[in-house]
Amino acid sequence: MLSYIVRRIALIPLTLLGIIALNFAIVQVAPGGPVEQVLAKVKGLDTGGNMARFTAGHDMNTSARSTYRGAQGLDPEFVKEIEKQFGFDKPPLERFILMVKSYATFDLGQSFYRTIDVMKLIGEKLPVSASLGLWSTLIIYLVSIPLGIAKAVRDGSRFDVGTSYAVVIGYAVPSFMFAIVLIVIFAGGKYLNWYPLRGLTSENWAQLSWPDRIVDYFWHLTLPVTAMAIGGFASLTMLTKNSFLDEINKQYVLTARAKGLTENRVLYGHVFRNAMLIVIAGFPATLVNMLFTGSLLIEVIFSLDGLGLLGYQATLDRDYPVIFGTLYIFSLIGLVLNLVSDLTYQFVDPRIDFESRNT
Repeated sequence: MLSYIVRRIALIPLTLLGIIALNFAIVQVAPGGPVEQVLAKVKGLDTGGNMARFTAGHDMNTSARSTYRGAQGLDPEFVKEIEKQFGFDKPPLERFILMVKSYATFDLGQSFYRTIDVMKLIGEKLPVSASLGLWSTLIIYLVSIPLGIAKAVRDGSRFDVGTSYAVVIGYAVPSFMFAIVLIVIFAGGKYLNWYPLRGLTSENWAQLSWPDRIVDYFWHLTLPVTAMAIGGFASLTMLTKNSFLDEINKQYVLTARAKGLTENRVLYGHVFRNAMLIVIAGFPATLVNMLFTGSLLIEVIFSLDGLGLLGYQATLDRDYPVIFGTLYIFSLIGLVLNLVSDLTYQFVDPRIDFESRNT
């Protein structure tokens, strides 16, 4: 098992390099980069604030040929200065090599617009997204697995049909719609005012005792986590049910029952171990989805400043250091979670031998 872990860890840098290289190549041909955005603002869309330091001392009426849209009529030296400001004065290959070298030491650079290190920025936003993702994923698994087992045991009953309708409706309705309904009912909307509407903690959180801090933390998380988790029950519940049904009908289960084993012993001693393999395989994808994609609208609705909102805003602003920095961290976490998933496979079923695999 140790050699398999070493091989998988050795593949992580190569996989990260491929992901970063592919996205870097796509960005090079994407329109509306940071230089083009600054040029557009200088030409009249936004001439105040941070643009003053770019425009000082340059003649804006000099015509210039440039590969950038919107550069016509601007001083070529001014355009070169903006390129240098964003690091675009170097060829793409040189920029990529410098970026890879920096990423090897977890130096993710500095945001174009926030004047802050990307790693520090991600560290500030990560607790919000991690809280939403981890607790949502935990709730989804704690509810869906027992529910899926109960549905498999009672296949075709009213309970099975009724719960199927419930989880499918939860899956069909977007999480942000549930968030709005929860706000209207429980967060000072038309009915009750039980939960806060914004933030991960209260303003006086630092002055609270530790038990009160924990209560305050979960008090703020209740509505956003509920809104995110509701839509995640359906797929995992049905996957668990179908996995159990597939195992229950196999010959070894009939043999175990014929030997006089109790139903619980058959179900949890034999069926559970085999049926859970495919369910466990989906854990990294569920967690990554909840961490980095499922929380965007929830973060906006509940005023939670997390990674989802950060990545979305960076994409709009073409803040490439933040885009590539978050992509790098997201990919690294995803690869590590996939390795953890494989290790969990063997924990659930020791018969699985990764040592015999070549890759």
